[in-house]
Order: sequence, then C-alpha cells, then structure tokens
Amino acid sequence: MTGSDNGSSVGRRSLLTGVAGLLGAAALPATATPAQAATAAQASGGRYPANWPELEPYGLADTRPELWPRADNSFVLPLELRPRDRELGRVWMRDTYVNCFRVGGRPLYVATGTTRVPGLAAAGPWNDGIFVWTARSLRGPWRLADTTRIRPGAEKGKVWSPEFVEENRPGRTVVAPWQEYWTDEGQFGKRGNAWAPEVHYFHGKWYIVACMGDHSQKVGSFMLVSDGGVEGPYRVVEGNLDKPFGDSFIGGPNWIKPGAYHHIDGSLYTEGDDAWLVLHNNLYARFRDDMEDIVPTTDLPKFQQTAYTPEPYLEGAYVFKHGGKYYLLHAAWNRSSTGADGGTRHAYDPAGAGRVQYQYDAVVAVSDTFEGPYSKRWTAGVGAGHNNFFVDHSGHVWATFFRNPAFGYWADPSRVADAAVAGVVRMEWTGPEGDRLYVQRPNRGHAQ
Repeated sequence: MTGSDNGSSVGRRSLLTGVAGLLGAAALPATATPAQAATAAQASGGRYPANWPELEPYGLADTRPELWPRADNSFVLPLELRPRDRELGRVWMRDTYVNCFRVGGRPLYVATGTTRVPGLAAAGPWNDGIFVWTARSLRGPWRLADTTRIRPGAEKGKVWSPEFVEENRPGRTVVAPWQEYWTDEGQFGKRGNAWAPEVHYFHGKWYIVACMGDHSQKVGSFMLVSDGGVEGPYRVVEGNLDKPFGDSFIGGPNWIKPGAYHHIDGSLYTEGDDAWLVLHNNLYARFRDDMEDIVPTTDLPKFQQTAYTPEPYLEGAYVFKHGGKYYLLHAAWNRSSTGADGGTRHAYDPAGAGRVQYQYDAVVAVSDTFEGPYSKRWTAGVGAGHNNFFVDHSGHVWATFFRNPAFGYWADPSRVADAAVAGVVRMEWTGPEGDRLYVQRPNRGHAQ
C-alpha cells in the first residue's frame, strides 16, 4: 500500500483483450442482482456519480454486473513473456500489483505479483521468487526489469529468489536463513514460496514488501531494499534477518509448525516523510527512519474497523489515500447460500455448511485518518480481491485484479483458463461528499 501524497509517487497499485476474451454483461451469472435495483445512470449533482445505498443487513455482498471488471472498464496488461509463459501465451499471476511513480521527472509504472514455476499448477509448494515488469504507459509496452547486468545467467526480470542465497556476504544478506528452500519428510518435497509482492519507491529508494508463503520455513511478511534501481540488487532489511515482521502465533494450515506463522500479506503505506507497515488483516506499525525495521512495540496497533457479524477471514489489507480520505481494502470471499426466502443469498460469511465460495471480492472502507475509525465496508469490485489501488500519470484511479483460480467462479473448468491474470480496472470516485471508490460503472463520467 502506498500513499499518493508522498511526493515521489504519482499514485498507487477491456475485460480483457488479448488473452482472456471478452466478458460482457450477458456472460455474467444469473445469480447477479438485477441492475435495475440501482442503476449506474443516477448522478450526484452531475459531477460525481452517486453512492449506491448500503445493503442490509451489513455483510451482504453486492454482485451487480456493474461492479465486475468488464470489456468497457478493464484490460489485462500485455506483460513481456518469459520462456515459461510462451505455452500459455500470457503471464500466470495471482495477487497482481501495479503502481505508478515519478522517477527522474517521468512516470514509471511497475508490475509484479505471485507467479509459479514451470510444471506446477500453483505457486506452491515452492516458487522461484519475485519478477518485476516496468513500462512508461499503463498500456505498455511492458518489459521485464533488466536484471541481466546483475545476474547475467539468471532469468531476466527475476529480482529476488531463495535461489540467490549464494550471494549472501558478511553485512549483506540477500536471502535470510528462514527464507531458504527446504525439503520436508515427504509430504510436499521441495518447499518455500514467496507471494503477494509489492514494489515501492520512497525517498529515492526502491523497496519490495512480500510474504513467505505457507510452505516456507517461517511464514510471514518481509521487506527488501535495492542498492540500485528497480531491478536491484535487493537485500533483506535488518528487521527480517531472523524472522518475518511481528510476533508469531498459531495460524495457517495444519502442516505449519507451531511458532512458524507470522502476520502475512504485508504492505507499505507512505505519506510525506513517514512510512508504515500494514499487516494482515488489521495491524500496522511505523517504520524506523532508516527503514531497516519497524519501531519496536509491545503490541502492534490495530485499525479501528466496522467488522461484520461474524467477521470472516480477510486477506490483502491495503491502504490508499485519495481526496483527503484513507481507504482500507480487504479481500473477502463472497459466499452464496440459501436465504430465508428460499432465494440465493450472497454475503461475506465465514466458511460453513451450505456456503459456497463464489467470488473473491474487494471490500473497502473509508476514514478521515490512517488509524480509523473506518466506515462500514462496501463491495468495490466483484472478483477483484487481493488487489491494490493506484493513480496513473493522468490522475485516474485504477485497481488491480487477478481472478482467483483456486475456488469459485473463476475455478470453473469453463473459465479457469482465463484466471490468474495481471488485470487492471478503472475506478470511479463518488466525490468529497460520497467518499466511495467503485469499479467504474457503465454510463458514468470520468470524474476523479
């Protein structure tokens, strides 16, 4: 997560031309709430679009087609292919992250995400690290970061990997011991994966915040800092030499050893001269001035949120500032079930009997301050969960999405080939009175 007011950043992180095919309203499932319930043609004073009324009871999920990434408001980034991508014809990516920074007086777009190795269907039980792409325009051309001078024999664009452990030197750690690959007793074999990376530019330096995943020796968030440009070379900051950020606790799948699980999905929010680490799913911490670690504290502070009742499992916490307000993003599974009236109920419910994962949504709340209190959440994008918001060089707000291939709508055999993409969708702001950001709905103006 990064702020749009820090001076060094222009901003933060058609369906879908080229690789995924078009998804018009006619292709949306019959379970979507009818658009006539609240049309996108209603405007607020003519300049800003109107907020949709809150769904009641709080916790219901909005499935209207207007909130889907569609051909008229989104596209898949034409990222340069690596040798591993040529058979699929595009980059397989989860947790897509995009941002725009002003570097040397010019806009520079960066993209990254969770990718997989050849031969595996997912990004686990191991993957080979973090790749970065750059462009001067959101539409491209998108090129892999030029890492050939740093590692002439390695795959271009790979800026960090557990493979780089041999680059460790006294006083400079590229891969910490807990980030190295390992082999278990036979359940998974080779293990160790990095996920959900974000690239940030703060005070003239490049940072990557990412997470070692569930198959790693220790699971949790860490940060890298570059000794050069966006391509690296990167090293681990001092605060992550022995462990991820924050304390360990009991969590994660049953194969994770006690004490190995820390707070996941780390992100960076910057504003002015200050920087904060944002952790899954309600914690934050201020960074030291040297950015080598977070400021020590007995207990990490929590965002003041308006929780659902009951609160489901949330992921991908992210903070974005726009129009003087702070937006707190989460990824939440929209689960379908049978309602009291016998119809289909869509809600951000915890997992349970009779509840089927449908879409991995982006839910958002707004606050006057970074810490909160934050408003009730609303559905900002259907199927757009685990994303980031960013501002392009023209001042327009966008969000990323990836179409979760693990469960639900995009896991269907008829659609899974179009899942796991590096997608971006244009957002609309409902102005200083409405203070909401939604996926751009049809027939709206482009006021930002």
